[in-house]
Amino acid sequence: MVRMLRQAFFCKRLALKVLLPSACVLTLVGVAYGQNQGPARPKSTVGSQGPLPVHEAFSAAAIEAGGSLFQQHCAFCHGRDAGGGESGPDLTRSKLVFDDKNGEAIGAIIRNGRLEKGMPKFSLGDAEVMNLVAFVHSQQDKALSQSGNRKGVDTSDLQTGNVEKGREYFNGAGTCVKCHSATGDLAGVATRYEGLKLEQQMLYPRNVKAKVRVTERNGRTSAGTLAFQDEFTIALIDGNGVYRSWSKRDVTYKVDAPVKAHVELFDKYTDADIHNLMAYIQTLR
Repeated sequence: MVRMLRQAFFCKRLALKVLLPSACVLTLVGVAYGQNQGPARPKSTVGSQGPLPVHEAFSAAAIEAGGSLFQQHCAFCHGRDAGGGESGPDLTRSKLVFDDKNGEAIGAIIRNGRLEKGMPKFSLGDAEVMNLVAFVHSQQDKALSQSGNRKGVDTSDLQTGNVEKGREYFNGAGTCVKCHSATGDLAGVATRYEGLKLEQQMLYPRNVKAKVRVTERNGRTSAGTLAFQDEFTIALIDGNGVYRSWSKRDVTYKVDAPVKAHVELFDKYTDADIHNLMAYIQTLR
């Protein structure tokens, strides 16, 4: 799993030369309630990964209609197959979905949303809600019936490192203390991020803007957030929100890109380094 992460982040390293990524954060789950559509599936049904959830039987037409609604309203966060997206959780591994029988437990969520967690409310009719329920249940059934390796990564999967060795790496070979402090900017980081998202943020932090200081020939300096850079031009947005740009041939400049230090570690990390550092970072609550 760690090797797969490192490959993914290595690809981002190549992209870094062109554009530093940014991301927005949305979150949570969604399905809902409605009327009974048939008998519940027998409790004895078992998939390759254990007992399948017990819920009402849904027609193929309801599942197909729910799939269309899901692509329209939910796939942006939860992925096209409900298996998790850029920010939304994997609904095929959701206990809430597993325990639901006919949407009765989660109708309020889809109708009222959870704005504090980034999920909006949806104004859908009962039939539409039930079609969504049918599709999500069908996707979870499919995922739990598949043979092969387990899908997804649990938080416990990332708690195998040595905390003390991780602390030593943080303060020593990893040079993390040059930019970070366990009691400063990283205080409480393990409560803001959890599991795989915490490891992703540790390896390749998002929403971190590069800074730049530009010095003109007359000695005047300007500093701000790097807004644009190519072979000929350097530009920033200063503290007043004003966009300013210069021809590179007329100025000297220094870019401070915090993500660069993380990228440079990709070739140096061992699997043990990552596991141990992750174990230590998870203690920063």
